[in-house]
Amino acid sequence: MDIIHVLLIEDDPMVREVNRQFIEQIEGFSLVGYAGNGIEGIDKIKELKPELVFMDIFMPEQDGIITLGKIREEHLAVDVIAVTAANDMPTVQRILHLGVYDYIMKPFTFERIEQTLKNYQAYKVKITGMQDLTQHDVDHLMQQRIPERTSAPQVNQTIEIDELPKGFNRATLDKVLAYIQGSKEAVSAEEVSTYIGTARVTARRYLDFLEKQNLLKVDIQYGSVGRPIHRYYI
Repeated sequence: MDIIHVLLIEDDPMVREVNRQFIEQIEGFSLVGYAGNGIEGIDKIKELKPELVFMDIFMPEQDGIITLGKIREEHLAVDVIAVTAANDMPTVQRILHLGVYDYIMKPFTFERIEQTLKNYQAYKVKITGMQDLTQHDVDHLMQQRIPERTSAPQVNQTIEIDELPKGFNRATLDKVLAYIQGSKEAVSAEEVSTYIGTARVTARRYLDFLEKQNLLKVDIQYGSVGRPIHRYYI
């Protein structure tokens, strides 16, 4: 695999230096430049043509969200990892909608950076030389783009819903969400029901409601026999 070239877009010199040290410890990656804001970052992407950008969201002159939008508008062939202190759900959703490869929250560890870079490296190896794709190929690529559950952004979500469905209890809803936030893996309705002390069908109603509110996602797992298992995660 060729060396993957990385550009840092970060206005804080201390964070920039930490990022540099972490990236340079991982084999297969080379830091090609820095930018202190989004305007400079776009110019550097065009000049240096990196494969990967590490970018903060809160920056002067032009923030990361606007910069991500411009990267997509101008069809710049670069992947982006957001490394930021932003932890509110609306901001996280806007960033994810703009197609970042991963989202890492400050403060972070070397292990967290290493994990996502190795995932990205495997993803780049997989797509090199691929032409016509089958559905299986696409499914595999999508799975490789998703880091382990332990690497997903941990967001302190709050439920801002004025009116709950009939029969719903807000305290129970909060408890269900808190349980899933604290879990390292996706959970089933049966596991949630055991935790909150209700019937499985009741837990499933709360989980389905949270999914419709875009607070949860669901992974449907098919076994050799029986009904598929729905597992929920943030």
